[in-house]
Amino acid sequence: MMASAHSIALCAENLRVSLGNSPILKGVSLRLKAGQWTSIVGPNGAGKSTLLKAVAGLLPHSGQVSLLGQALGNYSGKSRALALSWLGQNETGADDLTAYDVAMLGRLPHQAWLAAPSVADHAAVEQALRATQAWDWRDRPLGQLSGGERQRVLLARALAVQAQVLLMDEPLANLDPPHQADWLLLVRALVGAGHTVVSVLHEVSIALQADDMVVMADGLVLHHGTCDDVATHAALEQVFDHRVAVRVLDGQRVALPKV
Repeated sequence: MMASAHSIALCAENLRVSLGNSPILKGVSLRLKAGQWTSIVGPNGAGKSTLLKAVAGLLPHSGQVSLLGQALGNYSGKSRALALSWLGQNETGADDLTAYDVAMLGRLPHQAWLAAPSVADHAAVEQALRATQAWDWRDRPLGQLSGGERQRVLLARALAVQAQVLLMDEPLANLDPPHQADWLLLVRALVGAGHTVVSVLHEVSIALQADDMVVMADGLVLHHGTCDDVATHAALEQVFDHRVAVRVLDGQRVALPKV
């Protein structure tokens, strides 16, 4: 059952991450709403990807992280993999696996040890590959695909999990504008079905289409608000040294470069 839109999908309290003696996250606290799309933006080195990895449990950290109302540490590996799906930045994969087999990896949390994929597994994989327009090359090895095709297969793997919460780090990498638009429609459909999506994006104009936005700089959250709030637009312009301006064109929020 999906969480209600008024509940909290992910909660971080005083989250800190260091690399050696260098602090990367400096006490981040966040409450990300369930059933919504939250985008995370900021300049390079702001700590965006580190934050996403930390709340996914992929990096050692101090502080508290809760997923769907439970402490992340209370989840077993399998139960966490069922509740939370991950698409990382510049992910590598087994190049000799077919696109279909890569997407099927997303079904592993649903399967017993060494069990063959079920009818439901095959249906979920087909649905995911069709949703990312990757079905036509399902029998091709991952290593033979272009960067954009590969990204769409990896996205299909994340979708095949059918998790309640999806975390995506730079999901638009290598995607051309038409397929970026397809991704946007896909995210809206996921949220419409009650899923929670959290994405780190460099494409600020697309990030502005989210429900909420987290603006980061220097390992801290400078602002967290709705994407239609002028305070969010001001924080976004500030964090990029007023080199962008948020405007509304044809009913859509866009970030235009200021030269």
